[in-house]
Amino acid sequence: MGAAAGPSVPRRRRVKDFSVFFACLAFVGGVTAMSFAAAPFYRMYCQLTGYNGTTQRAEQPSSVILDRKMTVTFDANVSTGLNWDFKPMQASMSPRIGEAIQANYKVTNRSPYPTKGQAVFNVTPMEAAVYFNKIECFCFTETVLQPGQTLEMPVVFYIDPDITKQPETKNIGTVTLSYTFYPHGDEKPVAGIAPDKTSAQPKL
Repeated sequence: MGAAAGPSVPRRRRVKDFSVFFACLAFVGGVTAMSFAAAPFYRMYCQLTGYNGTTQRAEQPSSVILDRKMTVTFDANVSTGLNWDFKPMQASMSPRIGEAIQANYKVTNRSPYPTKGQAVFNVTPMEAAVYFNKIECFCFTETVLQPGQTLEMPVVFYIDPDITKQPETKNIGTVTLSYTFYPHGDEKPVAGIAPDKTSAQPKL
């Protein structure tokens, strides 16, 4: 009886080894999947909560417009590595809360080659970001500029009237919409083709 139990020990060990192997494989697969999903989930979380000053995207204007106005100031920045001039075309605006209004920015490519950028945005104070709704914005897509090209870029937005109902936001009177243009991830400057000096040598 005791001798018959011997062969089952390696078998149990093999089963245990396979279980550990598949558990490790599942863990690695789960971590990999989470790493790919982290950015979209983080972006979704920011859009839903206004975390880190992320504004909301709306399909249509608000159906409610209050008499109360709120001042919106505008800021523009360009990251290192992108030779663009970028600025708001108005320092501030004072729309009524709930009123859809258009602001404009201007950008110029100062480099001698085509370049591509993507605008990243936020609103301060951050508590107001979840109530800042953009209907149209140049930041929704990448921007490509030819050498010396200038573009005027609109952003259409409104402030949700619910901002006046929350204790942490009801007394806010001014918000700032800020953009920063970064070089697009797959964009690299293309160097000009140098003239072939050998072809210019006089033939002997």
